[in-house]
Amino acid sequence: MVQLHLKRGDESQFLFNTTVDVPLQSLIQQITAVYNGRLKVDRICSEIPELADHGVTLPPNMQGLTDDQIVDLKLKDDWEETCVPSGGSVFRKDEMGRRNGRAPNDKMKEVLMKTVDEAKALISKKQVPANVCVTMEMVKDALDQLRGAVMIVYPMGLPPHDPVRMELENQEDLSGTQASLQVISEDECQLWWAAKEMQREKKLQDYIGKNEKTKIVVKIQKRGQGAPAREPLVTEEQQKQMMMHYYRRQEELKKLEEVDDDSHLDSEWSDRQTLKRQFQGLTNIKWGPR
Repeated sequence: MVQLHLKRGDESQFLFNTTVDVPLQSLIQQITAVYNGRLKVDRICSEIPELADHGVTLPPNMQGLTDDQIVDLKLKDDWEETCVPSGGSVFRKDEMGRRNGRAPNDKMKEVLMKTVDEAKALISKKQVPANVCVTMEMVKDALDQLRGAVMIVYPMGLPPHDPVRMELENQEDLSGTQASLQVISEDECQLWWAAKEMQREKKLQDYIGKNEKTKIVVKIQKRGQGAPAREPLVTEEQQKQMMMHYYRRQEELKKLEEVDDDSHLDSEWSDRQTLKRQFQGLTNIKWGPR
């Protein structure tokens, strides 16, 4: 299997296994699905702690309003009595005014937070140094774990406007958010290797040859953003090792300078011309009368 090390910019994303004869059109579809799936898991994992701390999301027309404003406007949350966490709720006011404050109890909160940690670990960027390839099955497994934990804590479900439910049902609206800039659609996705864009109508072996044991760094890029930066000649770890070696060498030279003593240069054994004078019979010559 060919191992692809996917990066966006200089940041590692995940490892992906494929074959040399795979069409690049198919490869782009697979990589885009995994890439965007990991982003979805991250978005859900960032919302669930808010759900665990402050309960479900208020209706859009009530978000950001104070209690007095809600009373004055005669607004009501129709989902407040329906979407109650299992085991009862604990009131924790949301200072941002996004959630209703009816949070799950500590036991249910632990279920949510533990599942978040497990889901993050499945698709984490730390899988790259661990040499673990991420697959679409792993992404789906992470989503299923999150969905199951939410169903345990909220057996009656979440309101249709809650971000967690919208993400799990693929109804999320990311327009105007920072998260929308990270998502790359299949049509906009480009793969770059060795400063070349890999054309969709070709196969992977047209670029890297037929060796199935190849490992390459591939950069994922959105169409229209130009060519990504080239990979550095040395890795960050190699650069650190080189700097450490240079520093140690400098320290050694400093110590040598401190103990530098050239008085031995006046000794007879250190004279480089001694052997030459012996061959020429010029040793032990005394000047003056005998």
